[in-house]
Amino acid sequence: MTQYASPSSNIIRSLLQHTHSLSVYAEDMPYALKAEISEFNLNTGNMSLEVEYGGSNIEKYLTSDGLIFDIETLKGSPTTERETYSLSNIPAKLHKTNSMLYRLDFQLPDTIFSNDDEGTIRVPFILGMQARAHVEVYPHELNVPGRLRELSVNCCMVEVDLVESIALDVGLAIPGITLEFPNGESFFAEGRIRHIRPFGNHGYAAVYINFINLSSSQLQTLFHFVNEAEREASYRIGMSGKLIFKSPLFIPGHKELKMLKLAAIEREKRARHIPMESDVINVAHQLQAGLMYLKSRSQFSIEVFYGCADGLLSLVRRDRKAFLCALSVLWNKPEWVRHAVQVAGKLADMLLLRNPNHPQVREAVLGALMHTMGKPLLLSASLPSLKLSMNPAQKDILRGHVGELIRKLPESGWMPGPVCRDVIENANERLDGTGYPAGKRGEQLSELSRLVSVIKAINKLEHPRNDIPAHSPLEAYRQINEAGSAYEKAALIEYVQLYGPSPIGSLAKYAGGFLAWVMDTDSKGAPVKIHVIKDLRFPDSNISSVISQSDISQIGKLEKIVTPADSGVTPPVY
Repeated sequence: MTQYASPSSNIIRSLLQHTHSLSVYAEDMPYALKAEISEFNLNTGNMSLEVEYGGSNIEKYLTSDGLIFDIETLKGSPTTERETYSLSNIPAKLHKTNSMLYRLDFQLPDTIFSNDDEGTIRVPFILGMQARAHVEVYPHELNVPGRLRELSVNCCMVEVDLVESIALDVGLAIPGITLEFPNGESFFAEGRIRHIRPFGNHGYAAVYINFINLSSSQLQTLFHFVNEAEREASYRIGMSGKLIFKSPLFIPGHKELKMLKLAAIEREKRARHIPMESDVINVAHQLQAGLMYLKSRSQFSIEVFYGCADGLLSLVRRDRKAFLCALSVLWNKPEWVRHAVQVAGKLADMLLLRNPNHPQVREAVLGALMHTMGKPLLLSASLPSLKLSMNPAQKDILRGHVGELIRKLPESGWMPGPVCRDVIENANERLDGTGYPAGKRGEQLSELSRLVSVIKAINKLEHPRNDIPAHSPLEAYRQINEAGSAYEKAALIEYVQLYGPSPIGSLAKYAGGFLAWVMDTDSKGAPVKIHVIKDLRFPDSNISSVISQSDISQIGKLEKIVTPADSGVTPPVY
């Protein structure tokens, strides 16, 4: 008897032709497991995944409802398009193959459609199906953009940046969610956040939203959109029948075509990167995923947070100068994430230079990564975003971020050790008592916390925030030095001698009109290797050229260190 591949098998086959990653997820577990396909029979739909897990409770990834796993692909060269497919409630068998390696065997379903909690059909958006989503969190204050990934008449699943997900919480009633389809039609309804989880390995979250307070006309419109989505999905997987044809809903109109063209151009310009930059971005993504678990479930993932600290230490040890340069890729990330990773990275670098086997470095780096996590935990209607220009009342709320984190941690069942807690609590303190939250002075502060406070203060000054423009490194050094007895002078001198006036990873402007990232410096802190990315005489074009000391003079004299946001530099995408 001839066997035919199931629709889900064909979708997976299509995705596996591109660069891809798989992850196994369970609601009660602190992080998703990365998986590899060990067997896949297209005709029978039999599939096996291999996962590595060092814990003793891997059975929890197989819930009573079955296995949940995500496939995420990156297409193009360079990668300019991302596609996902998620499967849930798959019965599976677990086999242990060695001390840390496990195999999951299962049969792919015969259909791509499933039922939601109310028993109505749930349609996945597959093989390039697209619809935009806008989640209104606070009226007239915060609107989170995303992509529609699943739809039923009761709920939807929207994919948003991990960055944006910090404003969302399980149980939150939202004023509205708007779905925009390619042909220009749209749907609006009130909603309630039912569930949030990390989605894939590239910095996204899956947000499940129930539609609430639907009128009869809204419900009728929603049924129409679900039927059209089902028709489109059936068409794309090659099902036959007189009612199976391309839905007009997914034929891009003029507005959508223009947006798609602009997005493709931007992705093409941004997608070129080096492995070290991707590794730094991954640490930032994991830090945000850990925050999601801490905020929504009061769950501290030791593996995720210590994995972030270990990841930074590994990168410093692998190639110190490449790592310092790669930290610059975070310049357009949320301020709390950028600041945390860059400060933790510089702290790791300085401590390892002092002593390659520094006994406190892991705990110190973890503390630096966690120090600012209380800021997103404070988001509320009174402080709807960390991006806005804050009024005095909002700044006062934000000053409580250390206390908010310390209050949250006991709920998670984890408390930091002495070194980690020292950094979390005292990174914003100053020797003269003008810091916060406790106004500690002098000998109340450890040598480690004094060093962290200098690194943090310099990093803060070098980046724009709250309508305050960025300072150049020299200006930042001067301001810290002129702060009298607020900062440890020995730590400041050590920092200045180590990184100089044009630190590795800073953006330099040359007299010839060129912008270049500093990749290496000499003993006096002058750039000897740079990555030229833009000629300001031609602002609409990007270039990429690495040049060394003998050729740098050809692009003119170094004028000053500038900020990417003010220089027309395109933010990187990973």
